[in-house]
Formats: sequence, structure tokens, C-alpha cells
Amino acid sequence: MTLIVVSGPPGSGKSTLAGLLSQSLGCPLISRDEIREGVVHAGTPDPDMRHTYRVFTDTVTTLALAGVTVVAEAAFQDHLWRPILAPLLPRVPARVIRCQVTTVTAGARIAARAAAGRAAHQGNPVAADAWIPITLEVPTLTVDTTDSYDPSVAAIVTFAS
Repeated sequence: MTLIVVSGPPGSGKSTLAGLLSQSLGCPLISRDEIREGVVHAGTPDPDMRHTYRVFTDTVTTLALAGVTVVAEAAFQDHLWRPILAPLLPRVPARVIRCQVTTVTAGARIAARAAAGRAAHQGNPVAADAWIPITLEVPTLTVDTTDSYDPSVAAIVTFAS
């Protein structure tokens, strides 16, 4: 069992990479954005997104503590990931995959999502160059997602597994 965290700023390709990892490893993907979409579509009040955060955190924690390898994906900065991960680390092996991207590419991806009207992507996301990465002492791999994946998807899957 492993908790695989895919993190990075908005527009860095986390969701796409997390989906590839989930498929390759044969394990569930828990996405903050997918939970947010479900909350919005259900009409559940969540103006400050605390409900979304709580559901995401509880789901990831439950699966990890149950011995399920899981890919968890969110654009959380260190101060939001740390309360989720720190209590789990003594009991669950974790790996962090940190997506990075140029600010121009991130901006273009964010604009495309906004034009599509995705409910999970409302508001003003933090810029790629202002985002603060997870700084826990766990194996961490930085992946450049600007044009493709560097390192390769195969290398990322090997790291995650």
C-alpha cells in the first residue's frame, strides 16, 4: 500500500497525470476537483470549499489507513497538504509527485478550463510561480509537464510503485 500524492499549481497537468498513474497502477484516484464537481452538481452549499476539503481529506485518509494504494490529486499548497499527510506518514508509505509548469502554459490551461465552465475551477487560482510545494521528508519526484512529461510516464510509474 502506498499513498501517491500528485501535487502542483493550478494548470500544471496534475489531473491528467494522476489519471494515467491510477490506470497504470490499478488503484483508485481521489481528486479534489472531482469531489468539488460532485458537490456543486448536487447543490450542496460549500461557499468556502471546507466541505469539499473535508470530504477529500476523509476519503484519502480512510483509504490509506485501510491499506489501499491510492492516488490523491489536488492543487493544495504545503499548508493544506501537511495536515492531511503528517498524521499518516508513521503508518502509510507516501510518495509525492510534484508537477511543475511554466506560468504561460499554466495560464493557458486555466483559461481553457474557465471557458469550459468547470465548476471546480471557480475563482482566482494561485499562479504557478507563487504556489508553495509540499515540504515533507518523503520520496518526491518533480515532473515538468509543460510539453509532455519529464521524466517519462514509465519513470513516474516506477517511482510511484
